[in-house]
Amino acid sequence: MGKQHTLIAKGLSLSFLTLCSRILGLVREMTKAKFLGTSALGDAFGIAFQVPNFCRRLFAENSISVAFIPTFKNYLEDSSAEGKQRTQEFIRATFTLVSFLTAVFVALGMVFTPLILRIFFKSTYTEALDEAVVLTRIMFPYLVVISVAAFFQGILNGIKIFSPSGFTPILFNGIVIAATYLLAPHTANPARAMAIGVITGGCVQAAFQLPFVLKHGWRVGFVPLKKAFGNEGTRTVLRLVGPTVIGMAAYQLNDIVSSALATRAGEGVYSSIQYSLRLQELILGICAVTIGTVILPDLTGFAKRREWDAFSSMLSLSIKIMALIAIPITAYSLIMKKSIITLVFASGRFNEESIRMTEQVFTYHICGLFFIAVNRITAPAFYAQQDTKSPTAAGLINFAINITLAWALVRPMGGAGIALALTVASLCNMAALFIFLRRKRSIDVGMVVRSSLCYALRILLFSVIAAVPVWLLHGRLEAVFAGHGRLISQGLPVCVTALMFAAAGLLLLLATKDPLLQTAVYKLHKRSAGSR
Repeated sequence: MGKQHTLIAKGLSLSFLTLCSRILGLVREMTKAKFLGTSALGDAFGIAFQVPNFCRRLFAENSISVAFIPTFKNYLEDSSAEGKQRTQEFIRATFTLVSFLTAVFVALGMVFTPLILRIFFKSTYTEALDEAVVLTRIMFPYLVVISVAAFFQGILNGIKIFSPSGFTPILFNGIVIAATYLLAPHTANPARAMAIGVITGGCVQAAFQLPFVLKHGWRVGFVPLKKAFGNEGTRTVLRLVGPTVIGMAAYQLNDIVSSALATRAGEGVYSSIQYSLRLQELILGICAVTIGTVILPDLTGFAKRREWDAFSSMLSLSIKIMALIAIPITAYSLIMKKSIITLVFASGRFNEESIRMTEQVFTYHICGLFFIAVNRITAPAFYAQQDTKSPTAAGLINFAINITLAWALVRPMGGAGIALALTVASLCNMAALFIFLRRKRSIDVGMVVRSSLCYALRILLFSVIAAVPVWLLHGRLEAVFAGHGRLISQGLPVCVTALMFAAAGLLLLLATKDPLLQTAVYKLHKRSAGSR
């Protein structure tokens, strides 16, 4: 029980750090909106940052989580002096490989940057393309330092230390924000100031974790390349990484193709999609972090003990909690979307046209919130049973539908078409996951679907009812507070209508004796009684 309590405490601490990082990520996007807006310069920076970020997701994150950490843990099982020496050799060999391979990849990438970026830009967008080349070459080395940071994170996570790695994204976002404000007056344009912030933030992410690695007795350093490639542990890592990179490439290709379609659709389309996604990701982060950290790990325990009734009930409960959070937020956001976007982003170069473009995209993105949230819950239900093929197959279905629809809809609808394609693909992905889950004879999928669907429809009805007063009054409230600055003219209507919406929804849940609300009230009452 003590170990379980410690694990939960660490999980909650990591959840808090992740939430802080998401909020600062939104502030970083607000800073980008202020300085770059939905201009060609904003598109250039977004694509330039995506190139090394794509490589980071493809290689660094998966290599560490899927290959390095399991291999490292196997080494840690031998606690003898010789075992520790072999572990130290493995760490140095892996550090050498990570540094060497990413440095070579970055060097080649910087040479061929103009060719890579032609995927995203039309030949007529010469000014945006030229600036994107400069920005990409500034930020490409980010792949090296963030890969080293991911390597340090793998060591710390392997010995069950999570907080330093959870804090580094907060540092990164803070540095990018500060660098933009401090350096923008002294650089050719604000995008280059942000790019300098990105590479600086990546260096700090790696440097911040190094003392924690050294504190626990592990040394990092270089060994000859022949020795690094010949190490038994690094060969195991490379063998494990291969299939994962291939599978992840298909998923990341989704983003690449969507981004190429967006940049070719017109100036500012790509930027407006990124601003909309940042709002959506903040909401998903609040939902997914809470559910993923506190509830979903129980699924693995139920699967190991073959307690399938409890497994099904826990999965159903998780989906219901997502419905209780995501569906009301969607209903409220559809009404107040312009005020929210104006409140969060409207300053500097983020003008009325930027608001209009982002609002169009956000309309379709937010409609997919519940589907994406459920996908993030359902996929771990497969991993808990050591089934990685089914989520991968569902992901490939998602990719095919998303790209086909995005290609078909981008011309008539612009960025809104790409957003609609993502929402429809997420719905199909959710359906595919449940179809695959039905093959698991041990899980009562019918009960999960029926129970979750009935609850989701009920919450949808409550959300529509609670949204009526917001729809009727939001225009009048905006008129009352108009002309008093963005924080007042948009912030107060958002706060007042959000309180109205929440109060109406809470009354409906109380009146109908909602089981989730009753459980939450009971636990709070029990906790307060126990603390007396």
